[in-house]
Amino acid sequence: MSTAHFLPTGTVYGTLLNFRAEVEALAPQMSAPPHKAPPKAPVLYVKTANTWSPHGSAIAVPSSVPEVEIGASIGMVIGAEGDIEGFVLMNDLSIPHASFFRPPVKFKCLDGFLAIGPALRDAQDVADPANFRAEVRINGDLKHSIDFSQLVRPARQLLADVGEFMTLAHGDVLMLGCDAGRPLARAGDRIEISATGFETLTHTLVQETAA
Repeated sequence: MSTAHFLPTGTVYGTLLNFRAEVEALAPQMSAPPHKAPPKAPVLYVKTANTWSPHGSAIAVPSSVPEVEIGASIGMVIGAEGDIEGFVLMNDLSIPHASFFRPPVKFKCLDGFLAIGPALRDAQDVADPANFRAEVRINGDLKHSIDFSQLVRPARQLLADVGEFMTLAHGDVLMLGCDAGRPLARAGDRIEISATGFETLTHTLVQETAA
């Protein structure tokens, strides 16, 4: 493991529709106008640098937002040769919203809305990312379990498919996705995301103070 409080040096990309349960839940919408068919390529979005919060942070929630969605994920950190250098726990926070096809920046890119695990797990220590299992606890209570064997595109396939239409640079991070059933949390809650082989990602939500 590297030193604590890892932060990316490149761009962070989220991935939509990469868990089977998420695809099944949204299948009727994907077949309706204007889409009319499921997407054939990975659906990506950017978590801008203003969203990044290191392990242990207090993340401010606007007073106009009663609850936020907890998006536990694991990010692939891209190496110098375009390979996977390591993996890191992430919490892709967002304001709950209906559109999963074009996620609005205003819902997903609020200040601090990407909590980043304390340390990078070396890819050489990972036999198969499909074995990853993550758990989300809110105030100590288990609220969500994520099984990464349920990915539509496993880690290396996702990386290869993204590489078909764009180049990922050394230090970029590509999240594997967030499963369906994401729990909700509010200001005052303590969030813990854990997975075997990773240092636990912990942060708290606090009420945003008036400027």
